[in-house]
Amino acid sequence: MSARFTDEELGAAVDALSDPDSFREAESIVARAAPGLQAILASALAEGGWFGESHEDEVRKAALAEGDEAKRAMAVRTLLAEEARMGMMVGVAVGWALAETLNRPTTTEGDDE
Repeated sequence: MSARFTDEELGAAVDALSDPDSFREAESIVARAAPGLQAILASALAEGGWFGESHEDEVRKAALAEGDEAKRAMAVRTLLAEEARMGMMVGVAVGWALAETLNRPTTTEGDDE
C-alpha cells in the first residue's frame, strides 16, 4: 500500500531537496542504482510509446520543418524539451516506486509474522 501525502508534506519534501547535503545523498543512491534504473526507464518509455514510430515522425517533422533555420531549430528545441519532461516524469515515477520498494518491510526466515 502506498503512503498518502498532503500537498504541504509534498511541498516540504521538494523544498528539502534544495539542501545540497540532502540532494547529494539522493544523488549517491541513484548513481549506485543507475544501470538498472536506466534499463527500467528505457523500457517504461518504450512501452508507453514515447520512442516508437510516432516519436520518429516527430523527429522527422522537426528536422525537416519548412521555413527558415530558426523555425527548424525551434521545432527541435521543442521536441527535446518535451522528451526531457516526459523522461523526467517517468524517471520520477520509477524513483518513487524504487523508494516504496526499499521502504517496504521485509521478512526473513525465523520471523514470527
